[in-house]
Amino acid sequence: MTFQEKLAQFAELAVKVGVNIQKGQTLLINTTTDTIEFTRLVVKEAYAAGAGRVTVNFSDGEIDRAFFDNAPEDEFAKYPRWISEQRDELIERKGALLWIDAADPDLLSGVPVSKLSAQQKAAGKALANYRNAVMNDKVAWAIIAVPSKQWAAKVFPNLEADKQVEALWEAIFKTVRIGEGNAVENWQGHLENLDTRAAILNAKRFVKLHYTAPGTDLTIELPDKHIWQTGASKTPENTSFVANMPTEEVYTMPSKYGVDGFVSNTKPLVFQGNIIDDFKLTFENGKIVKAEAGVGNDLLQELIKADEGSKYLGEVALVPHESPISASNILYYNTLFDENASNHLAIGEAYPTCYEDGSELSPEQLEEHGINTSITHEDFMIGSADMNIDGVLEDGTIEPIFRNGSWAF
Repeated sequence: MTFQEKLAQFAELAVKVGVNIQKGQTLLINTTTDTIEFTRLVVKEAYAAGAGRVTVNFSDGEIDRAFFDNAPEDEFAKYPRWISEQRDELIERKGALLWIDAADPDLLSGVPVSKLSAQQKAAGKALANYRNAVMNDKVAWAIIAVPSKQWAAKVFPNLEADKQVEALWEAIFKTVRIGEGNAVENWQGHLENLDTRAAILNAKRFVKLHYTAPGTDLTIELPDKHIWQTGASKTPENTSFVANMPTEEVYTMPSKYGVDGFVSNTKPLVFQGNIIDDFKLTFENGKIVKAEAGVGNDLLQELIKADEGSKYLGEVALVPHESPISASNILYYNTLFDENASNHLAIGEAYPTCYEDGSELSPEQLEEHGINTSITHEDFMIGSADMNIDGVLEDGTIEPIFRNGSWAF
């Protein structure tokens, strides 16, 4: 299969499996100037699939960095109204949203944490309606990624410069199951396998999980009506979509106040164009009471202070260590990929869809049921070949879920 054929399959996959565009549906694409050629393919594919109107918002890394380096201090506490209004209109029209990521992991390195924090809080407030729609699957949305020169250089620093982007393209194609047969059919089989895992976990009704690994001894209680989900979701109109491509996870929510112990990361967290690494979080009654990072500690402290909910967990995700992404031994410095190579947790907001009828609950009811809300949702990777996870049943019976980083059933 030629490179151009693989690109065409990737565009088709993003449109037909990722957002699963419907006849006459609006599609909004947010991406960067590094992706123009590929984005054109996606736009044409979307129209061929019957999209009504496709709008593309392009950003540029140098321009984004210039804002943080040169804008007046008071601008960081503001957020453009047109962005929130554009997404509100998309939600109202029941459109679909596609992110095509090509970010430089070090784009905002050295920017004062105060600026990053102020902008994060401003965006969180302005985009509250959008965040609610995404977290509750009210619109179809998907995130994919394509290489940029800066990102490829970060992932493959030992390759010659003219080989780095090519190597990253090939790695991405493998993670999204392109290169052998029909990619859309490959994904259908893959999602069925994940559904089988989720069904087994949902039948078990574990009341808590116990994680053990070097640097980790953590107990996580699960709400009584928790639901294990996979990367395949459905809108209220019953349209299926896959939010993350690639995806290897089966996930649910923790009980907000039921997390105790400590956990250490096993892969770097790229947050707001900076790297946070070598960190350990300690929990008591669900709350982070101690956080220490060898790299990016100031940013970590700001992350968990974004609001009250950012001091608690919102997601529990299981990914076997022998997943295709992990087996590649590539560190992507991109959460979309690295989280699908490792068991992970998320600081901040929980997906209400992981609770029975959770999407119908008010913020007050979510709190009553121990479901965390926040302006943040940041995944961080904790899995390794040394991790064991036990499930505890209501009668106290302990059953293995993971042994040595892999499924025990």
